[in-house]
Amino acid sequence: MRAIMIQGTMSNVGKSLLTAALCRIFRQDGFSAAPFKSQNMALNSFITPDGLEIGRAQALQAEAAGIAPSALMNPILLKPTTDIGSQVIVNGIVRGNMRAAEYFRRKKELIPDIQHAFRTLSAQYDIIVIEGAGSPVELNLKKDDIVNMGLAGMLRVPVLLTGDIDRGGVFAQLLGTLDLLEPDERALVRGLIVNQFRGDVSLFQDGISILEQKSGLPVLGVVPHIRHNLEDEDSLSGRLSQNHTRGIIDIAVIRLPKISNFTDFDVFSQYQGVSVRYADKPEQLGNPDLVIIPGTKSTIADMHWMKQTGMDRAVTALARRGFPVFGICGGYQILGAEIADPEHTECGGVTQGLGLLPCRTVFSPVKHQAQSNGKITAKSGFFSCLDGAEYSGYEVHMGRTESVGAQFTDHGGCISGNVAGCYIHGFFDCAAVSERVIQALYDAKGLQYTVRGIDRSSERQRQLDLLAETVRNSLDIPKIYQIMEDGV
Repeated sequence: MRAIMIQGTMSNVGKSLLTAALCRIFRQDGFSAAPFKSQNMALNSFITPDGLEIGRAQALQAEAAGIAPSALMNPILLKPTTDIGSQVIVNGIVRGNMRAAEYFRRKKELIPDIQHAFRTLSAQYDIIVIEGAGSPVELNLKKDDIVNMGLAGMLRVPVLLTGDIDRGGVFAQLLGTLDLLEPDERALVRGLIVNQFRGDVSLFQDGISILEQKSGLPVLGVVPHIRHNLEDEDSLSGRLSQNHTRGIIDIAVIRLPKISNFTDFDVFSQYQGVSVRYADKPEQLGNPDLVIIPGTKSTIADMHWMKQTGMDRAVTALARRGFPVFGICGGYQILGAEIADPEHTECGGVTQGLGLLPCRTVFSPVKHQAQSNGKITAKSGFFSCLDGAEYSGYEVHMGRTESVGAQFTDHGGCISGNVAGCYIHGFFDCAAVSERVIQALYDAKGLQYTVRGIDRSSERQRQLDLLAETVRNSLDIPKIYQIMEDGV
């Protein structure tokens, strides 16, 4: 077994995509490779074929490696429920909700789970590509670290440290991080990577020399800024805050405070003339062609937020004027008449939903998580454009929704007029689904458009190949192989 670890100077410097790229490159070179992230904090999750929940990034990395995603690749997943607490998922199963202080006290108990997952993967694959989290030098959090240098030392694997030059201060990022490491941690770092470079890379040759001279480590490459349509891991994603120019077809997604799995809508932005934007104020909605309420980790809290901001009235007004509105998972629950949490699975209590669908949700501690596929059964309203279409995706939610209205799919959901909802994440990734929606939106505006159906899975494969090609041409891959051979 050989292994390499990608750590970063901070969050969102490109660790996840570099890990995916290396998984793809090693696969192309004839090796079996697997990703590994001991602890991930993200609201974007995925359900494996055996019904276990992991971070969405590890699912993408597994896809890059050409293997099925597994809970072994992400033994601990933290899904924030409040500013000071998270749902803790261990080996793909919910362990419970914990406040941050409680988790930090108990996380050492999870080391055997991490070690077991890593050993099992190591016995199955030639190379393990490990991803760190955030920064390895958050000094107040370093004690009992299980995801950055603490993990690298425990597993005895070499580390490549990555900085993001696009965000500025890459010298301070890389050299400052190295300076704050303990000597034994510093000895594990075998190379530096400068990521997200814009412009002529040859103009950074002096920068490479400075980094190598001051660090005593090789710079393994400068990776250019890559335009891609691959999923972002979490709410740090720039696409949530960008004010996109509105396209011929304008899709507005409600940016809930605890938004999850916003990657469900990435496919739409690949269609010509279609824009996807995120709105967190009622005045930002305008008159979009389609309103989507996404998933959320805290349905009741986000429903309260909608009432406090007036977003509930804005969405309801659009629906009553005939604008199509769609909800996925927590968004589906919000569209209903009532949301109840009698066992304090989230925050407890009962709250009214938007009342746009004749359904009611009751939370319970049991989490439903499974892959799902079937047919859509929408007989009227805007979403009748999807009637008979086949879909596939996955469900991951707390609570059960009871509906007295028309069923949206052969596995549930609800439809009433131009409003519909279901629990299926990845629902729009199927070309037959997204293509019909876009075609119907053009038709509703009296415009002609010959839609080319975009299958999200096929597009991801193309994007992963482009990512791997760029990274291969930017990094010293033979040197990385040598670093793995030398070990620590």
